[in-house]
Amino acid sequence: MDSSLLEIWQAAASTPFHPAVAKDSQFFIAFLLLLVGILITGVFALNRSLTNIPALGVPASAAIAYIRNGVHVLRGRSLRLRYPKSHFKSAATLYFRNNQEDFPNHLSTIWLITPHFAQLLSVMSGAISQGDAQPEPIFRAVASSTKPLYQLLKTINFTNKVHVQLQEDGIRFAADLSRVLQGTAFLDKKLFTSYSLNLGDGTDGSQPILPNFQIALPSLLDTLQIFGAVDVATRTQRADHDAYHSNIRNYRPEAFSNQALGIGGTCSLIYKEEGGQFDIVIEEGGVKTTASLTTYLPEIPEEIPFDRDNLSFKIIMQARYLLDALAELAPTGPNRLTIAASKTSPYLALSGAGDMGSSSVTFAKGRELLETFSINEGWSQAYKFDLVKYSTEAMRIASKVSFRGDDQGVLSLQFMVEHENGVSFLDFRFVPYIAHDDDEEGEEEGSEDD
Repeated sequence: MDSSLLEIWQAAASTPFHPAVAKDSQFFIAFLLLLVGILITGVFALNRSLTNIPALGVPASAAIAYIRNGVHVLRGRSLRLRYPKSHFKSAATLYFRNNQEDFPNHLSTIWLITPHFAQLLSVMSGAISQGDAQPEPIFRAVASSTKPLYQLLKTINFTNKVHVQLQEDGIRFAADLSRVLQGTAFLDKKLFTSYSLNLGDGTDGSQPILPNFQIALPSLLDTLQIFGAVDVATRTQRADHDAYHSNIRNYRPEAFSNQALGIGGTCSLIYKEEGGQFDIVIEEGGVKTTASLTTYLPEIPEEIPFDRDNLSFKIIMQARYLLDALAELAPTGPNRLTIAASKTSPYLALSGAGDMGSSSVTFAKGRELLETFSINEGWSQAYKFDLVKYSTEAMRIASKVSFRGDDQGVLSLQFMVEHENGVSFLDFRFVPYIAHDDDEEGEEEGSEDD
């Protein structure tokens, strides 16, 4: 025990205090004074005059004030008495604790605290209360459903970790695969019922740095899937077995969804402090569950350069048409996907060749297929088919896709996903095979034929 605290206890033990009113009479006297004060107050109220002020008003006020200073808290069967300094040598505080085997008000155990120790307790309680007052988290967002969050993030589930950037207008999730494929899912703040980001003030008047970190995307998806998105996972798994016949619009509400049945639930995303954990709090049906995901140091990948000012072609079409085209090519097991766009027929052609043969799909130029068709010059590039397949999940839930290619051969697929709160966008970028790789492969195939 601390020496100063020990001295306080020894001093208190050597100078015991004796109250002016005995323990057995304290409650009775307090009750009697309170009753006298109330009676005198009533008499004074019936006959208010100048002469009755010193005769009745002052004694009533003194009695009630004495009791008010003596009886501090009276709650049920607990009583806490605080007596004035004139009655106690050390202005001590008495705490009486309940016991059903003692005294009229079941008061038995007495705790005596000297002013020095009371001051020590006050400091300790202040420190505890300050510790309990948790600071405002850096980021907090609340959504009424986990479905749209799960569906959008599921589209970029082709890598273990994703880079997260908390922005004023939403959350940006970016996935990178060997610098040849990048997928970005942006969760707009409109997806959330409440959205707050506390960035603080930047140094030297500059803009504050946006919070960045990495998390394990499979763990995040598992959390969202368990709490409120199990039906989506089942439908998606069923769709994976038959991609051609699985163009399901997952964003449409279902008849037996929690929202349709009136079952309330919220999903809160919380990032308390820099370097802290990323918390997902699910409240559904009166049950509150918290999952904390470990965050990692941000490794911001360099974006695949895409020149929007020098586009070779731009096509806007329904996403399901592109999904159907890839489903037609998949049975041949192609290694490469060749995409060609031209000003003449065929305007857009997708072709692939594999061990089981080759196939191609062409699109006619018409408003019923290609809503927007803009091309500067003939364009043809080859991509790894398995990489392009990673975007099929986005094709299933999206309504439209913007099909673009630049002068460097980089392919951009930008998907528009409709939901109840508006629209969200998904962006995929693919790096093509370089030209001499195609030439070398063709020469090898020709030598084998000879």
